[in-house]
Amino acid sequence: MHVLVIGSGLIGTATAWYLRQEGADVTVVDRACGPARETSFANAGMLTPSMADPWNAPGVVWKLLGWVGREDAPMLLRPRDIPRLAGWGTRFLWNSRAASFERNMLRNVALASFSLDSLRELRAELGLSYCERTRGVLKVFRDPANLATAVAVAQQLGEHGVVHRALDREGVADVEPSLAPVAEKLAGGILHPDDESGDAHRFVCALAEAARAAGVRFEFDTAVTGLRAKGGRLAAVETTAGELSADACVLAAGSYSAPLLAGLGLRLPVRPVKGYSITVPFGDENLAPRRPVTDDHLHIAVTPFGDRLRVAGTAEFTGLDHSVGEPRIRNLKEMFEAMFPRCAATVDPGTDLSPWSGLRPMSVDGVPVLGATPLSNLFLNTGHGHLGWTMAAGSGRAVARLVCGGEPELPLQPYRLDRF
Repeated sequence: MHVLVIGSGLIGTATAWYLRQEGADVTVVDRACGPARETSFANAGMLTPSMADPWNAPGVVWKLLGWVGREDAPMLLRPRDIPRLAGWGTRFLWNSRAASFERNMLRNVALASFSLDSLRELRAELGLSYCERTRGVLKVFRDPANLATAVAVAQQLGEHGVVHRALDREGVADVEPSLAPVAEKLAGGILHPDDESGDAHRFVCALAEAARAAGVRFEFDTAVTGLRAKGGRLAAVETTAGELSADACVLAAGSYSAPLLAGLGLRLPVRPVKGYSITVPFGDENLAPRRPVTDDHLHIAVTPFGDRLRVAGTAEFTGLDHSVGEPRIRNLKEMFEAMFPRCAATVDPGTDLSPWSGLRPMSVDGVPVLGATPLSNLFLNTGHGHLGWTMAAGSGRAVARLVCGGEPELPLQPYRLDRF
């Protein structure tokens, strides 16, 4: 069985690996020059079942209205983009109802937990090295009400196997001394000891090499320009290198999955939400965080990779736009300085901070879209939003099993396209 995978990011590469383990002959096609060159390239680097709650939490509509047009907003919606997002945005807000939000959060935590277990198995089996850390993730809060809400969510996730430990401000400084200079500004925090972190780009590159050694073919610098159907099946994938065909195809093209499906007359309610990051080399390891730290008030995450820190955050509804906005990068620098002032003071002002932006593929309900489509040999693995790396291994494993005719260990009915 020959399977074509469109996309060589975290999701596509993981899918290709597991397809090969199922015995399929696999070809991966991507317009980039190598694996993980876009959304998977410089993300926050966290593996977090603890962050399974979708971004459209109850009350998000009022926050969005207050943030419209603000360049320093954690979730930026510019007035000019409102008409283009009207349909998707209405459904996004509809899913912020309490019952919908809770259902979708539990779907996410099931997939995220299965996926983290799968990634650990991969790491042990293949000896993958990607600046991984297994010290958990610390979330800090400056507002007592927000802390109380987050603790309630953590307790709910705890019923589904996500371990947490609530901390007061002294406890935060004890587990993360790098936060001592700002401890008096904190209400407290939550430590999720089972969460992990690492450099996602290094992970994908290492997994791609293992997949290539196992027989997976990668066709880079090859853009997919369209999909062609015939008789209820996908007949061909049109690319800049000519038409490709296979027995089955998995579409794992992130935010570009929806436009490709639209050419077939299929609607995929996934839209790009742009995020930004900078990568900071620090001078003194004793001043840097030991584990990823997220700040609820500043809406950023700071993740250590060896002698570097990845500072990531913000969400911007701006379509398929990869431009790096200077105001957003400036915001990240200022928030890093506010969060870790001593560490920031060791960074040479002339350092290249490697500013980056990536497009998170966000579904209207905050849950990825996995599995079958109306075309019998076309499958989806997309729409993971801010949880792409967290869910990559599990999504790839489950979809690969389905494509090859098996029964996935994690039932995929809650994630199918036809739920919409």
